[in-house]
Amino acid sequence: MTVATVGVHIVDILARPVEHIPEGQDTVLVDRIRLTAAGAAAGTAVDLVKLGNSVVTMGAVGDDELGDFLLAVLTKRGVDVSRLVRRAGEQTAASILPIRPDGGRPSFHVPGANLGVTYADLDAGVLRGARAIHLGGMDVTFGLGDPAFFALLDEARAAGTIVTMDLLSEMPDLLGMAMAFLPHVDYVLPNEPQALLMTGATDVAAAADTLLARGPRGVLVTLGASGSLVVTADGAERVPAIKAEVADTTGCGDAYCAGFLTGLLHGQDVPVAARWGTAAAARVATGLGSDAGLTDLASILSLL
Repeated sequence: MTVATVGVHIVDILARPVEHIPEGQDTVLVDRIRLTAAGAAAGTAVDLVKLGNSVVTMGAVGDDELGDFLLAVLTKRGVDVSRLVRRAGEQTAASILPIRPDGGRPSFHVPGANLGVTYADLDAGVLRGARAIHLGGMDVTFGLGDPAFFALLDEARAAGTIVTMDLLSEMPDLLGMAMAFLPHVDYVLPNEPQALLMTGATDVAAAADTLLARGPRGVLVTLGASGSLVVTADGAERVPAIKAEVADTTGCGDAYCAGFLTGLLHGQDVPVAARWGTAAAARVATGLGSDAGLTDLASILSLL
């Protein structure tokens, strides 16, 4: 199963547990610090590989040490990075995440090379040959809002490729630009705040209906501990969350996307694939970082 992930690549530096930021130069001891490959393209790529898919990722990183690390860890996890562009003199995107005891995750973030990704950075031939394309963070890689890229996505979908899209920010202007992708994707997977900000709706059901009317085959709104809302032309269904000992919520959305897309590639219908995504997110929530707790497909299916 060949999947191409396109979009945001980030290095996450995580520490847990962090109850407060110390004053002055004081030191707070934590249980664990970890560096991971993250972002709506890179993090999802790692999860997709763990679930048994063959994955190539596309986007941009800097030519700095963080970029060296990101390529190395993606390669170690089994992701094909041969189409990942390196930008001379640019910073690789990175986040510092002090994880609270309840799993909450405030962040300090530099967007870096992600902001400059364009259609010219992508390998159109590889995308045309993929069984699935996952667009990760089209609201911040706004250079990909290119008619030529939309035409390629339409061509790929006509040939049977599944196209999914996740988002990164909660900034109304950026999310508004991402609306242009909706006629060119099969499934869009925002979280609740993103869905509301994109549409101006006051409740999640109305937001999902508005997004669906813009062209995708399905809208899956993730609702944190409340699970997710799955809306297609066949109707709406609430998919409950799976109870888990939450250590860190970082990457749960990426894992949901990876599980959902894996389900579709295994021939599952949309509600069942959403349950695969729910199980993948539950596994990731139990560890520190965007891929922690997720081992293989059997481990998530055992939760269903």
